[in-house]
Amino acid sequence: MKKVPDSSLSPASGQVDDVPPNAANFPLPPDLESRREQMFPKLAPAEVTRLRRFGTVHTWQPGELLFEPNRPGTGMFVLLRGRILTTRKDGFGIEIPIIESGPGNFTGEVGQLSGRPPLAYGRALEVVEALVIDPPSLRAVVVAEAELGERIMRALILRRVGLIEIGGGGPLLIGSPDGAGMVRLQEFLSRNGHPYVVLNPALDNVAEDVMRLHQPRPNEVPLVVCPDGTVLKCPTERELARRLGLYIDLSADRVYDVAIVGAGPAGLAAAVYAASEGLSVLVLDTHAFGGQAGASARIENYLGFPTGISGQALAGRAYVQAQKFGAEMVVPVEVTALDCSGFPYALQLDCGVRVSAKTMIIATGAKYRRPAIPELEKYEGRGVYYWASPIEASLCGQEEVVLVGGGNSAGQAIVFLASHAAHVHHLIRGADLTKNMSKYLIDRIGALANVTLHTESEIVAIEGCEEGVSAVHWRHRQNGSMETKSTRRIFLFVGADPNTDWLANCGVKLNDKGFVCTGFDLSLDEYAGSANSKKGRQPLQLETSIPGVFAIGDARANSTKRVAAAVGEGAAVVAEVHAWLASHEAMPVDHGA
Repeated sequence: MKKVPDSSLSPASGQVDDVPPNAANFPLPPDLESRREQMFPKLAPAEVTRLRRFGTVHTWQPGELLFEPNRPGTGMFVLLRGRILTTRKDGFGIEIPIIESGPGNFTGEVGQLSGRPPLAYGRALEVVEALVIDPPSLRAVVVAEAELGERIMRALILRRVGLIEIGGGGPLLIGSPDGAGMVRLQEFLSRNGHPYVVLNPALDNVAEDVMRLHQPRPNEVPLVVCPDGTVLKCPTERELARRLGLYIDLSADRVYDVAIVGAGPAGLAAAVYAASEGLSVLVLDTHAFGGQAGASARIENYLGFPTGISGQALAGRAYVQAQKFGAEMVVPVEVTALDCSGFPYALQLDCGVRVSAKTMIIATGAKYRRPAIPELEKYEGRGVYYWASPIEASLCGQEEVVLVGGGNSAGQAIVFLASHAAHVHHLIRGADLTKNMSKYLIDRIGALANVTLHTESEIVAIEGCEEGVSAVHWRHRQNGSMETKSTRRIFLFVGADPNTDWLANCGVKLNDKGFVCTGFDLSLDEYAGSANSKKGRQPLQLETSIPGVFAIGDARANSTKRVAAAVGEGAAVVAEVHAWLASHEAMPVDHGA
């Protein structure tokens, strides 16, 4: 790792490049300017007094830093006396003002709920006295102080939204916008709600200079310039996450009430309900919160959102809500094995850590199915995609694209892509869409002039080169006729398989398709808890063959594959977790397990 030369003054120097005369009027993105008062509210003296019981008072001298990105988050600062200047770095070490704050103002954004490192710098402009509310106490504030907590939460969320829009506090990604590595890292950062900026060296002189300085090989692009100036060459998602401080430290000595594997709609719902009811909760996911639903451009049949909501927006709200109640979230990390041989149960993580919990919830959903197309993996991320987010859509401007799939996810993607691409060629294996797609989507697709449906068709070959896809060949299944289409983008929505490989050899029963069996899908003989079997207790509805291990969402056999159903199971499983914990509260905990 190398560092980009920092042309700005040191953050500790108490100076910032080009500070405007009144930083409080520093411009916001147009769509947030009207919400400035919500983003940066001023608390009344009585409200500050109410907050005093949640924090401690500290003092800083002029020029001292109250907080900075390289340190773990210390929470929220409520200013009692003096002024501070909050700034962000642009990735090249140059600090840019965000806001000047005085008595009654408070600092922070939504990451402070979980103690993540700040995305900004806060420096005292004069002697400052502030009330410091650490992350656990901040979560207590937003729960205990209903009206005041709502105002604080809204401000913290809007500030993160603002930072995402301007890329503030996040890394610079330097490379071709349609490169496989670029798309992969953009997807990871955007799905996890982290700000970033993309610079194309073909169009930006500064980005060109950085590329010339570091001279990356083709497989080392994109370059990632982190806020501290460190340069990474085409890092993995986990390398980048560690550098940005997205991980929290996990202790092998701690025993959680419940560990949830998977942060899709089901896992997030379980986290919200379990944490809100006082259980200690750990949530783990391999890539991003939201699961497959998080990649949906628009969900229009979810209760309470008549105009629709993107999967990412829905998941983002649930993610913040879970943190509000104290759930600990670790992304990205992979669970490699479940050990049910002792109590508490244990999860082995790919980072080498082993974590323990009294109950486990399997919410790993499904993984994208890959059709049997020769050399398919060669083009993944380089013209072949399994979701259609704004990142992929931005690459399709005035191009003809091909999309395969006949379910609701495919339908949502078609409607979204049709507003970006010149034409969408829609391939399905069946004779029509009525079997697997909702009528409102069928009607909407039928009204799109730039969508052509090719029934009873399947892709048999992809053409391309090192740069990516150049053409696709498909065959009509009835008469065997072939068709070729020049295209650079292929979207595959051909279903999904249960993501349950990690459950091998742990005793959790799977059906012949790999889905987790629960409740009445199990016989008493298959219910492994001998003490429970002797009493003749049937497993609970969402309980697996291992007592105290539950399964919800798409990974569960016979579940309804809908977002609302997954959320419902996430809520329902918490009642079963409570019942199981109550009946096993006297079980000894083996800390050596």
